[in-house]
Amino acid sequence: MAAHDINCEEALKQILAFIDHELADGEREGLERHLRACRSCFSRAEFERQLKDKLRGLTSNETADTTRDRIKALIQTF
Repeated sequence: MAAHDINCEEALKQILAFIDHELADGEREGLERHLRACRSCFSRAEFERQLKDKLRGLTSNETADTTRDRIKALIQTF
C-alpha cells in the first residue's frame, strides 16, 4: 500500500464526511481511489448516500412507523 493509499478502516471513517463534501482535496482523492478499488467500501458509501437521500426526503408530518418502514426497505435492498 502506497503512502497516500488508505485502508478500509480509514475509508469507513471518512465516508460520511465524503458524502457531505467535507473532506480536503487530498483526503477526498485518497478515498475516491480506495472506493474505485474496494467494492465493499464502495457499496457502503452508496448505501450511506442513498440512506441520506431518503432521510432528506422525509417530511416531519410522516409517522415514526412510516419512517421505520422506509429505512427497513432501503436496508433490505443491500
